[in-house]
Amino acid sequence: MNLKSTLLTILLLATLGLMASPKVKTGIEVLRDNGFKSLQGKRVGLITNPTGVDAQLKPTIDILNEAPGVKLVALYGPEHGVRGDIHAGDHVETAIDKATGVPVYSLYGKTRKPTAEMLKDVDILVYDIQDIGCRSYTYISTMGLAMEAAAEHNIEFMVLDRPNPVSGTKIEGNLTEDGFISFVSQFKIPYLYGLTCGELAQMLNGEQMLQKQCKLTVIPAKGWKRSMTFEQTGLPWVLTSPHVPQANSAFHYAASGILGELNFMSIGVGYTLPFQLFAKDSIDAQLLTTKLNALRLPGVLFRPIYLKPFYAVGQGKAYSGVQYYITDYARVRLTEIQFWVMQAMAELYPEKICFGPESENRFGMFDKVCGSDQIRVLLSKNMKAADILPYWRKDETAFRQLSKKYYLYK
Repeated sequence: MNLKSTLLTILLLATLGLMASPKVKTGIEVLRDNGFKSLQGKRVGLITNPTGVDAQLKPTIDILNEAPGVKLVALYGPEHGVRGDIHAGDHVETAIDKATGVPVYSLYGKTRKPTAEMLKDVDILVYDIQDIGCRSYTYISTMGLAMEAAAEHNIEFMVLDRPNPVSGTKIEGNLTEDGFISFVSQFKIPYLYGLTCGELAQMLNGEQMLQKQCKLTVIPAKGWKRSMTFEQTGLPWVLTSPHVPQANSAFHYAASGILGELNFMSIGVGYTLPFQLFAKDSIDAQLLTTKLNALRLPGVLFRPIYLKPFYAVGQGKAYSGVQYYITDYARVRLTEIQFWVMQAMAELYPEKICFGPESENRFGMFDKVCGSDQIRVLLSKNMKAADILPYWRKDETAFRQLSKKYYLYK
């Protein structure tokens, strides 16, 4: 290869981002660097999806399948499946993974907790999934139920840890209350809980949030700090679900996903900006923009937007509203953005009621993701965001203090 070709190759590799060493190593990379010591001689069941990759995008499935002294005997698919080919809410079927010949068991079908039959040849369950730090995102529910199953069948459990893309500092929302435990609020934690999956697993075990505690090992990521954005890690982002295509989508999911459960407005799902806007038919976009910007909410700005959603809420209709921009990730109160939008809509368009008859069949899901019916009950009275903020924020300080003893990172 001549000098010119060599330089072109180097330039190409740099462009592809393959020469830069990430600042952070994920749990699977740390495990590999240690020669898979914790898995030697064990039959491994792996709970994963397409986000389970190393910095070069090699799947954890292949890494463990090729690892010397490790026997990969089963795969387990959460919502969206092991290969990510299942839409949100669709059941995942049990099958055989074509690449490895290993059976794939569904944890989002007839059962959401591994059964004795699924675990019969397994010595240790390994969990490697990129999460987004939000209680209603169901991967942590899968993790917790799998931890219970491991405990019940005397099987070890290992978490290969990954960064929390919303950071390890953001804690927002009330704890899930009795009567509102569900797959979208499986544990008594805030809506944004400020922990990695490994830290959360330690907390679930340590605070006896599970029916039975398991024998847990966490392989921490290396180099991650709580204040880091995902971009600062240098790691590639693999979409965690179809509408979370980028790392900052995790912030947007938290800011609009609760309101989205009502199907009252488009939040951009079904358009090119999932979770990044609030729109409806017959809305004066400029008026709504002015109303929201006048609130001077910390860390967020709004602009008018006009669209025709391709599918989901508002499919094919002329919608207008606001797109929001997060300008200060540290200061913004992500989850509260949607509550202020609900207030502004009620003030400008009292005939367009978010808790009206057209949304009534969605009240149950709204309450589940809120972890309580009190957000809906309090907000319904006067449609003032300030009425719910004390309730929404009431558990944050205590949870932050409690969770510190499970921190693996500074």
